[in-house]
Amino acid sequence: MSVDITGHGPPLILLHGWAMHGGIFAPLVQALREHHTLHVVDLPGHGHSRDCGVPLQLDACVQAVMDVVPAAPWCGWSLGGLLALHAAATQPARVPALAMLCATPKFVLSDTWPHGMARDVFTGFEAGLRSDWRATIDRFIALEAFGSDHMREELKLLRDAVLTRGEPSPRVLAEGLQLLEQSDLRDALPALAVPSLWLAGRRDRLVNPAAMQASAAQSRLAQFVPIEHAGHAPFLTHANTVADALMAFLASAGHASLKHA
Repeated sequence: MSVDITGHGPPLILLHGWAMHGGIFAPLVQALREHHTLHVVDLPGHGHSRDCGVPLQLDACVQAVMDVVPAAPWCGWSLGGLLALHAAATQPARVPALAMLCATPKFVLSDTWPHGMARDVFTGFEAGLRSDWRATIDRFIALEAFGSDHMREELKLLRDAVLTRGEPSPRVLAEGLQLLEQSDLRDALPALAVPSLWLAGRRDRLVNPAAMQASAAQSRLAQFVPIEHAGHAPFLTHANTVADALMAFLASAGHASLKHA
């Protein structure tokens, strides 16, 4: 599995979203590298980890990441947030703090979760992967950018970045959609033992900020921080705001862990 390591200071793990790669975090890396040593992961089947045979499933993928990164806070964007939350819930000694960046414990709408995405949207994406995966990724990217005050800029950045490290594995694209569609980590929230930050784009149309606020309300030691005018990828259009929120949270989380110890 490929991990880019850059910067100076305490370590921080960055996990990207579906169909992307670690390079998408370039603006955020630039804003954080003087303050943290960043371990920017290409998840299995994505980017420089395209030939990694690890399935994109919670237990297998979290363990594979843990095998190549130090004990440190994890920051997960979108699908990467599911992995980060699972890691923090199951191995808190290795993940002493959690940042959920436009991510939620359950992506799909249900009777008990009114904030999710309709299941038929995922069904459409899954059918699209079989017929034209490039067009399907482009549809997903358009949904990620939709709602942002900087929609055109964000859409261009996402489209320019998606294939810069090669084509993602079709198998893993399908596994990623299944992971988004089927995962429900809400039961982990009340028992979450580590501090968590829920950083939302106020205008995100893919992950409802209300879902993140509700998740933070169910977690101990949690903070919910919305970013005004941002969509699903605020680290592209509001990198300094995201970096400032992360650094403030990590500083407070460090103090909290010292007091707890």
